[in-house]
Amino acid sequence: MGDQNRENLGSRLGFLLLSAGCAIGLGNVWRFPFITGKYGGAAFVLIYLFFLIVLGLPVMICEFAVGRASRKSMAAAFETLEPAGSKWHWYNGFAVAGNYLLMMFYTVVSGWFLKYFFEMIAGKFVGMNPDQIGAAFGATVGTPSTLLFWMTVVIILGFGSCFLGLQKGVERVTKFMMSALFIIMVGLAVYVIFLPGSAAGYAFYLKPNFKALVGGEHGLWDTVYAAMGQAFFTLSLGIGSMEIFGSYIDKKHSLTGEALRVIGLDTFVAICAGLIIFPSCAAFGVEASSGAGLAFVSLPNVFNAMGPVAGRIVGAFFFLFMSFAALSTVIAVFENIVAFPMDRFGWTRRKSVLINFAAILLLATPAALGMNVWSSVHFGKHIGSIDALEDFIVSQNLLPLGSLIFLLFCTWKTGWGWDKFIAEADAGEGFKFPRNRLVRFYLRYIAPLIILVVFIAGYFDIFGK
Repeated sequence: MGDQNRENLGSRLGFLLLSAGCAIGLGNVWRFPFITGKYGGAAFVLIYLFFLIVLGLPVMICEFAVGRASRKSMAAAFETLEPAGSKWHWYNGFAVAGNYLLMMFYTVVSGWFLKYFFEMIAGKFVGMNPDQIGAAFGATVGTPSTLLFWMTVVIILGFGSCFLGLQKGVERVTKFMMSALFIIMVGLAVYVIFLPGSAAGYAFYLKPNFKALVGGEHGLWDTVYAAMGQAFFTLSLGIGSMEIFGSYIDKKHSLTGEALRVIGLDTFVAICAGLIIFPSCAAFGVEASSGAGLAFVSLPNVFNAMGPVAGRIVGAFFFLFMSFAALSTVIAVFENIVAFPMDRFGWTRRKSVLINFAAILLLATPAALGMNVWSSVHFGKHIGSIDALEDFIVSQNLLPLGSLIFLLFCTWKTGWGWDKFIAEADAGEGFKFPRNRLVRFYLRYIAPLIILVVFIAGYFDIFGK
């Protein structure tokens, strides 16, 4: 597929919302509130924001730059830019595998939220006590046909958007979902302000307590490491999920400014999710660090406590917003998957969508069955189930190592190189990337070291305890 035939996004807004949609997902609206509750609230949030800028921002700019300069997906981006005879393109296959692996379990979990949206509208949880609500979630996860059905619905919606084309499908659908997501979030955030007892939740979330951070249950190092990990993984960096959208845009605007806007939207959603969940939990006496149960077991009790009508409406909007957050990531990653054989083998969009639809449908099935009929299949006590293994390969390995490769490729002479990277990043109007020696040294040596620390500490956290 030649550059002259390559599709392009119809607008800058489409690029920003697509990139933000890829970053915004269950990590923002599900994991962020849980991990914030676990590690002490506002103080953790400040550390998270710090690492989002010093670690996530430069890697995102690198991905955008590689995409825009090469005009290719990960199928051929490194080959297009790398020096002759170098082997940077060996990572291409690992990056694409990361996108497949991510969708193999992400589509299953996304189906949970879509199912709960329809059940909340139908009033299924009205009148249920906490034990019954917990049993309902157990029935969802424990029923193979239920998981497979909703997984399939998510896959159809995702690839259906890609089938319609880049502008008419992916861009248009994502614009609608992201706009609706922002409106729903703001509406819910305003609603919880008026809940009696919500003030304690705001204090926990917005008032830093550094004494508790140092002397808390988890300790300073574990909290810092958790903040680094959350800042790093929330942006879906390292497997080309951002690179592909860089390949679809023009050079009218500098990439530093665009990356700042995308991270700003991503952070807005994460912060706003906390402004919804923590005051709600405080108002109704729900433990904010309940993990998976926070969304599917604890919060339905909160919605019931609001009354049969208000709870049903607010709960439906909450799970709709969660569904949009999940589907925005699904569509964005599916576009990366679809673009790979289009760039590598010259496939048409129609052919790539149909073949990849069948492939993802087949590949995602083990994760769904691993939660019930194949639950006896385990990969050791530290990893566990099939979906946990897939998550481990992506989150603990491909994301950090891929981000390391992007940084080194863009800053080292043996790769694309600092001068070419800076020229691409600064092309267009807007914020320019800092060019001083200190920043250059940081990106060449310190940032890669931080990523390696996250990578190694993650292994210790999993296997060393």
